[in-house]
Amino acid sequence: MAITAQNDTPAPVLDIAGQPLRPGVEYYINPAITDMGGALTLVQWNGSSCPKYVGQERVSLNRLPVKFSLFDDSQNVVRLGKNFKATFSAATTCGVSTMWNVGERDAATQKRLIEAGDDGSYFLIGRDNRLGGNSNIYNLRYCPVEVCPLCRFECGTFEALLIENGVKLMSLGVDGTPLAVEFERVN
Repeated sequence: MAITAQNDTPAPVLDIAGQPLRPGVEYYINPAITDMGGALTLVQWNGSSCPKYVGQERVSLNRLPVKFSLFDDSQNVVRLGKNFKATFSAATTCGVSTMWNVGERDAATQKRLIEAGDDGSYFLIGRDNRLGGNSNIYNLRYCPVEVCPLCRFECGTFEALLIENGVKLMSLGVDGTPLAVEFERVN
């Protein structure tokens, strides 16, 4: 009897064309439900003169492409449940890095907001099965256990936190509704 090795490699994350996401390639991150706001971009909030928060505007007029860099740089595709850093492919007018970070807890909302900054946090992508089985629908999560398996993290899934005039900030949630997203490769 032949013994076969079990393949424990997680499935690749697919873009809307069914192609695996690749590190270093630009993608738009769009909401899977189009009336839920525009693509992810940098937004201003709370008197900030610099757009430093990862969020959504009402429509996708100012969408920014994102590049992924993998924790396991021996891989050539982004995989489900594997840690990566994300950076908007854009420069800010105030000289801040556009790499995504989990910010401190906001006093007003009691949510941890996703911000742009220098160090970069590790995120991951999970499958979102709420929309009728479309396998190219996902959600973004924070839980860098691949980076530090023995560490304890306050993990969460990206949720859209409505702030004003239809603008939403990405925040970490554990009990709300995760934002369902899909990835569109920039041509």
